[in-house]
Amino acid sequence: MTPLSTIAPLAVALLQAPGYVPERVYDTRAKAFVDFEVMLTDAALADVIFVGEQHDDPNTHRLEAGILEGLKRRNVAPVLSLEMFERDVQPALDAYLSGSVTEEDTLRSARPWPRYKTDYRPLVELARANAWPVIGANVPRRIASAVATGGREAIDQLVESDRPFVARELRCPLDGYFERFAKSMDSHPAPNQKPEQQRAMTERYYWSQCVKDETMAESIAAAVERRTGPGPVVHYNGAFHSDFGLGTAERTRRRLPGKRILIVSMLPVDSLDALHPSGEDLQRADYLVYTVK
Repeated sequence: MTPLSTIAPLAVALLQAPGYVPERVYDTRAKAFVDFEVMLTDAALADVIFVGEQHDDPNTHRLEAGILEGLKRRNVAPVLSLEMFERDVQPALDAYLSGSVTEEDTLRSARPWPRYKTDYRPLVELARANAWPVIGANVPRRIASAVATGGREAIDQLVESDRPFVARELRCPLDGYFERFAKSMDSHPAPNQKPEQQRAMTERYYWSQCVKDETMAESIAAAVERRTGPGPVVHYNGAFHSDFGLGTAERTRRRLPGKRILIVSMLPVDSLDALHPSGEDLQRADYLVYTVK
């Protein structure tokens, strides 16, 4: 008979284990549905994996943890990179990963996103348990806000101590990425603004977007160059930053010529039973991961 002292911890572990997450994976290059594990076998060979998310979807976040777990099963040690932490809190993250400060103290200074405990903590804790680096990749929010208000000139007005928190090279062409960004902005117009005022505001906000993209891309590229063994840099961001190979993905590719960059887009849908990826979705990412909302 199995002793109660053995059964009790096992029962607790089973209760805490995540349940099955419904999903379907579509390989846009093969134009076919594939298994989640097939995608992970391919992903393990990349230098950089972009995972573009819808921030408020719980199943997405559970699958995101599944990506890291799948890479671990393949004996690769990824570097975790996050839009959700900013460059100036990297010392706090490093101190927590090393075990020299408590989680409570770290979160007090690291400005975690509101749903950190449910959405991103599993990623950080998995990295910590396996001694994987965690990169706070983004520009500090206060700097991005200053650019959204004052445009490109706000970068020139930064104090010297803040400049390292922004990418050294900044490019912000009014290209196809801008058109997508402008379309998104136009769907939420500011009240009582003339068209030329709306355009000027859109361009300022776009510069803020570019500063985020360039800074995250520089952070990712630096993490790739610092790697000491096999394993990709896995970067989690809002899907707009990487869908269609634009934004942060495009700027990372510019910095890492010849490196393999894989793009995954997480797509919550009402039903998995009638999926027919087509049109521009076939250009959205290398893999489309559908899950139930």
